[in-house]
Amino acid sequence: MTARKQITAQRRAKQAAKKLSAGRKSPGKQSSEAKASVESTPAIQDVKPSPASEPQLVEIEKPVYGGSFLARVEGKAVFVPLALPGEQARVRILDSKSGFSTAELDQLVTAAPERVAPPCPHFGACGGCHYQHADYAAQLAFKQAILRETLERAGVAVPAEMAVLAGEPWGYRNRIRLAFDASGCPGYRGRRSHGVIPVGECPIAAPLLISSALAIAGVARGFAPALRLAEISLFCDSAETSLLVTLLASSAKKVRFDEFALALKDKIPALQGAELLLEGRGGQPSRTVAEWGASSLAYRAAGFDYRVDNGAFFQVNRWLVDALVECVTAGHNGALAWDLFAGVGLFARRLTSTFKHVVAVESAASATAALGQNLRGTRSTPVKADTLAFLRKSIAAERPGLIVVDPPRTGLGPEICELLGGIAAPALAYVSCDPATLARDLRALIGSGYSIQSVTLADLFPQTFHLETVVQLRRS
Repeated sequence: MTARKQITAQRRAKQAAKKLSAGRKSPGKQSSEAKASVESTPAIQDVKPSPASEPQLVEIEKPVYGGSFLARVEGKAVFVPLALPGEQARVRILDSKSGFSTAELDQLVTAAPERVAPPCPHFGACGGCHYQHADYAAQLAFKQAILRETLERAGVAVPAEMAVLAGEPWGYRNRIRLAFDASGCPGYRGRRSHGVIPVGECPIAAPLLISSALAIAGVARGFAPALRLAEISLFCDSAETSLLVTLLASSAKKVRFDEFALALKDKIPALQGAELLLEGRGGQPSRTVAEWGASSLAYRAAGFDYRVDNGAFFQVNRWLVDALVECVTAGHNGALAWDLFAGVGLFARRLTSTFKHVVAVESAASATAALGQNLRGTRSTPVKADTLAFLRKSIAAERPGLIVVDPPRTGLGPEICELLGGIAAPALAYVSCDPATLARDLRALIGSGYSIQSVTLADLFPQTFHLETVVQLRRS
């Protein structure tokens, strides 16, 4: 992503944020584009509300984390998906709890100017996306507002200026996971159920992934009933030249997997490797029963070729990986850096060029071998351990000049935050995929003596409510 595109995205987000805070146009001033969207969007047409309640007229107030939007009925919070702030709509209450209700759109009365026709015919029924009915500048504004409110509610003071890292909002995913319906068609889980919604396209995914999924489904039918696929996971490099596939089967008796894989290779020239897992029964985990080809691919990012093994975590947005690495590591240098929750070494590899020594800590078996290879020949030490165990043993070790943390959705937790406060590295970069756990952890880190230098919203998941955040902290 060029600097010009990033600046443009930031400007659009600021303009949309001003619109959200200043209020909406009056109901009689909706644009022709918005009117057309109301009439044509599958998000509205696909909704089949429960007849349990009569439609109630509400005004949509703001976005909330999770993909819905807040309205109120007699003062009670009502969460409505597929709406937009400033819109008037008739909704049906589907579920009412003591503190809030959930509802579905029954009729859109007035449309917000930010409403657009979603490009995906599956939007609304499919549970993968939440914001395709809003223009991209509005999506960025939603996420900024949600992030700021979440942090401030936890008592974390946010800088007045929040940077935005954004790029092309379509075709960005390098990894998808699909399930199969009873007829063997691949699709995503539904928005309102766990049922499979068969898909013929997915505009947020790299085109290779969907075309490959459809090809796999076709080949699998020729191996039925011996092979019955339940799910598939597909991962490709940013250029769509290499593909890894994991297939989860509910039945795979006497399957000639090499023959099956070669048939896939004939349909998918980019296929480098495939593995077949059999579903566990009685609470047992799935197990690998067959493999073909390579178990990893080379992923070019941030100036390096990373080995990424099948099943290992890697950032999903192929357009923004380089920019994310720059956002996390730029301006940091010194004698020693720690990269905790290092994965395959995305940040650690870059840090080796600015620090004399880098310690990269990772516990996942799917990533540790690749981490060692990706750091080979550099001034670094890969450590196979979970972060908490590493910190407990390292409290008296040499203090690093920088610590990078990129934890899972559960965040760091109290003990890790306490240990980090005791180690007292001068700089700490926190990469988060959940604003609630980020807010909790930041409050603890600030209490131990850190202060926030910058907050960057990294929109790695356009069209969805998910957001990534990079927070740079310094020791006070």
